[in-house]
Amino acid sequence: MSENKQANPEEEKDVEKGVTQANENSENEEHTDENSENNEELTEVEKLAKDLEEAKSELEKQKKEYLFLLAEFDNFRKRTLKEKSELIKNAGEKAMLDILPVVDDFERALQAMHDSADLDSVKEGVDLIYSKFIKYLESNGVKAINSDNADFNTEFHEAVTTFPAADDSQKGKVIDTVQKGYMLNDKVLRHSKVVVGQ
Repeated sequence: MSENKQANPEEEKDVEKGVTQANENSENEEHTDENSENNEELTEVEKLAKDLEEAKSELEKQKKEYLFLLAEFDNFRKRTLKEKSELIKNAGEKAMLDILPVVDDFERALQAMHDSADLDSVKEGVDLIYSKFIKYLESNGVKAINSDNADFNTEFHEAVTTFPAADDSQKGKVIDTVQKGYMLNDKVLRHSKVVVGQ
């Protein structure tokens, strides 16, 4: 007689429980994997959000600094324009203030000419005033152009007329100065009006 082993109902239940439990464990592992992936995605999104916030705050900081510099430059530009306009407006103030003593001396000389009979002392007084005025001009960078027996140069001289030269050495040279020329530092303020030998 052959023996057929029949499955014990309890054993079958145990096997089914084991299979079910294995399936549940497998599902739990899948859920755990999905949860960890979701957690990784969330931390990545949180990182990106944090980086975005940092970039926004840095941008805001840079924008504030830019606006501050723009306002500072605008204030500097306005201040510079104001200073420049005041400088142009009042540039002659010091020059006029320094020339007033010379005007005072001229007024005293005119008064002395009317009151005094001593012509020599009046001449001496006018010579002193002239010397004072020339020193004032020199202190402000104004100097006379020396034209006596100089070669005619169109940069400094303006020929009023020509005159036949007495000898060949005077040809092309200044024979006479009709009106003195002046330079302000290295720039010609007024050309000398001269007579040129021909």
